[in-house]
Amino acid sequence: MRFPLERVQVSVMRFEFYQADLDNLPKLSVDGTVSNSVHFSHWEGNQTPDEVKADTSTEIALNLVASPDKERLTQGIELVTNNHFDTDGVLSVWTVLNGEPASDLREQLIPAAEAGDFSEFSTEDGVRASIVIQGSDQASPNNDTGSPLAAFLAGKEISDDAEAYKLVLPAVERVLRNTGEYESLWRSGWEAIARAIESFEKGQSKVEEYQDARLSLITLAPEVFRPNEFNPTRHVTPYIAISRYARGQVYLIATPCPDGWTYRIDYPYYSWAETVVRPKIKRHDFGALIAQLNQIEQNHEGTWKLDNSEMTSAVKFLDASNVLAASHLRPDELVSLMQAKLLSKNAARV
Repeated sequence: MRFPLERVQVSVMRFEFYQADLDNLPKLSVDGTVSNSVHFSHWEGNQTPDEVKADTSTEIALNLVASPDKERLTQGIELVTNNHFDTDGVLSVWTVLNGEPASDLREQLIPAAEAGDFSEFSTEDGVRASIVIQGSDQASPNNDTGSPLAAFLAGKEISDDAEAYKLVLPAVERVLRNTGEYESLWRSGWEAIARAIESFEKGQSKVEEYQDARLSLITLAPEVFRPNEFNPTRHVTPYIAISRYARGQVYLIATPCPDGWTYRIDYPYYSWAETVVRPKIKRHDFGALIAQLNQIEQNHEGTWKLDNSEMTSAVKFLDASNVLAASHLRPDELVSLMQAKLLSKNAARV
């Protein structure tokens, strides 16, 4: 006896980069968060279902595609969108589009996402793959050079995020499985990261932990971060090397220069996201500290300022052009003042 074949409805996901004309359409908002959408994101304010939440959007996407309740979680919606281009965004979109087979690359996907969004060094190939997709600045929001992979595939620089997605998404699996093939795209950025890590390993750059205040003093070595390779007034901070060694919940990053020290105060680089495993980092009110620093600062060509121009930045010492300037204060002076402020705030919360 022959039985009629049961017709199975198979949903086919499709991606469109977010634009205003998608507002009234039901959609899956993957990584970024946009209106009228089901969220699979770690961005602040997301409404991602608790059962699939994770630290990176890529891991959230992996949890989704492996879930036996995927159809319920996605509400049958086939339109996938994101509102920005970066490694975690690309990989989470790629994962949702490819479904359960994407789980085979879980061990490659998550380290690359962690490198891109959190400036973390989980694996060498993870960092390298993120450089290929996003560029060497990783978590810096000031990376305006575009995707190296998109430029390579197009034969020209690509500044349009929607176009970058079209170019990069078909190449994701090859990049993750054969990262070495793309050495020309990651070599320069990787070497800069490797030099920074080596400087910590050799003790040229140092981290001192003040555990009572949950403060890390990071001193970057001038012989490694010299102007022809890394200039703290112009170049992005070596976040990946710092996050590999610092353990505090506030970072004081100091670099000696001929006229004093450049300084910036940051939070750990995952702290901008809603995380599950990594601890939530409290943002502090540094207003009183800023006033105190400006009273005792001897270089009057610069000013201590609150700064949120980057996703994890808090305070910088800047000149009139908003470029890092040379403070005349010593690191130990700053540590002492910051300890007093942080310990008083920690005590007030007990």
